[in-house]
Amino acid sequence: MRKLRIIVAKAGLDGHDRGAKVVSRALRDAGFEVIYTGLRQSPEQIVSTAIDEGADFIGISILSGAHMIVAEKIIRILKKRNAADIPVFMGGIIPDSDIPDLKRIGIKAVFGPGTPTSKTINYLKNYHENDNS
Repeated sequence: MRKLRIIVAKAGLDGHDRGAKVVSRALRDAGFEVIYTGLRQSPEQIVSTAIDEGADFIGISILSGAHMIVAEKIIRILKKRNAADIPVFMGGIIPDSDIPDLKRIGIKAVFGPGTPTSKTINYLKNYHENDNS
């Protein structure tokens, strides 16, 4: 069985990527193949990388407060590029009150500050086994 491939990206003008690197390392240690795109990626770049790399998931780390705009753009571009089947999850500084709207847009999961990496790992491992819920 091949490893699940995850794109981890920092969208927009965020200049702090410690959390994204910690999550990337934890995912690698858990057996995932992780492609970290680095800082200041546009939604278009993130989606292109995911499609080019045959990603099973896209993980977005965001601290800037632009999570709604970034999420909407990424989901819209995925649909436009016929890649809406690539699930997107987010982490970072995201108010709890915005999570229902992010999920309505199409974000599958949101992991806030202090979330144990084991929770993210378990979610990703179980995603396909649970009818993509």
